[in-house]
Amino acid sequence: MKKTVLSLEQALALPYTTQRFVQLGWRVIRIESPPVREQERSGDPNRYIGEDTGVDDLHAYFIPPNIGKEAITLNLKKQEGQALLKTLIRKLHVDIFLCNTLPKRYKELGIDFETLKEANPDLIWCGISAFGPDYPDSAGYDPAVQAYTGFMHLTGNPDDDPMLCGLPVVDLKAGDEAFSQVLLALLEQQSVAEEDQEKGYGKEIFISMGQCAASWMITALPQIQFVSDESDLFTRCGNEHRSFIPCNCYPTKDGHVYLAIGNDLQWDKLTKISGFEHLHKPERITNHGRSLEKEAIYRDIKRGLQHYATDVFLAICTQLNLAAAPVHSIAEVAKLDFVRNNMMKTQLPSGKTVPLFPPAVNTGYLAEMDFTLPCAPRLGEHNNGIYKEIGYSDSQINELKMNRII
Repeated sequence: MKKTVLSLEQALALPYTTQRFVQLGWRVIRIESPPVREQERSGDPNRYIGEDTGVDDLHAYFIPPNIGKEAITLNLKKQEGQALLKTLIRKLHVDIFLCNTLPKRYKELGIDFETLKEANPDLIWCGISAFGPDYPDSAGYDPAVQAYTGFMHLTGNPDDDPMLCGLPVVDLKAGDEAFSQVLLALLEQQSVAEEDQEKGYGKEIFISMGQCAASWMITALPQIQFVSDESDLFTRCGNEHRSFIPCNCYPTKDGHVYLAIGNDLQWDKLTKISGFEHLHKPERITNHGRSLEKEAIYRDIKRGLQHYATDVFLAICTQLNLAAAPVHSIAEVAKLDFVRNNMMKTQLPSGKTVPLFPPAVNTGYLAEMDFTLPCAPRLGEHNNGIYKEIGYSDSQINELKMNRII
């Protein structure tokens, strides 16, 4: 079931959502604001972030989440632009409309569900925002939401400042949630539509970045119910696991490994590796016992690892079914078989074809395309083609441009 998606999008959370639809082979058209003045930078601010590719509105940060999409401009501050949006939905048979605009602007821009379902009663409408429509004025940027929802409080070393996670995890979580909720809405729509063909079965979906982030606090928030003093609540703990000892990152002769000991049997195996016999003590047999001497155990493991190269120690762990991994750089991750062999690719404006990132799941469509999609579109690149598709002539399109509607 290939669908047509119209998305008023910028930044990362929503472009990541719609990138997942692209990977299903769906048509995704992104809407951006046109320039108000000649030579003005406009549209998604992310177009101008990252390394220069030789094209001003296609910088490196923008390209990966936007490959395979089409792009149009539309001025939704004008009534003519709002009317044109409804025409696009009707004539392109748009199935899904998404936006990551401040909720207070939904009605102002004519992009709210009640307005747009006039163009398609079966429209699936989804909006991503900081905290949902109950907080219409709150802007939602990943770092701020990480701070607000406790992620920074839990990240970093105990004696250092709070830290952001290494990736924009709130953006990506919210994007995945929007993706899954739209798919669920389509399944619901399909099942009920079979019973009553006459009624419209559109759906309105609100995605709160804050609530998405808090939903991942499943190991932290419940702790409030089980401690007598707030000082016992989770705080920053560096690289160690909060519950299982001695899960932590340790230096080797030539790098670092993360060693995850998840039960008492695995601990026993570790103490029998050559050079680690000093770890064994009766009081350390259980995880609770180890938790009482964790700092000494971390030092003892570092002592054992100082004689091992990373690959030698990992080979031993593999033989013993112990979970251990090297701490790879990003360049090393790119060389991993399951990453390198499944890379999404695109052709840059220079003509060079480059690998970018692997999809979460390999789809039949991606296999057909050899995992290669067209480069992210330039601002308004598909204006002429799409507006002609809905019946506008060259002269009418030029008039829209002259009036700053597109």
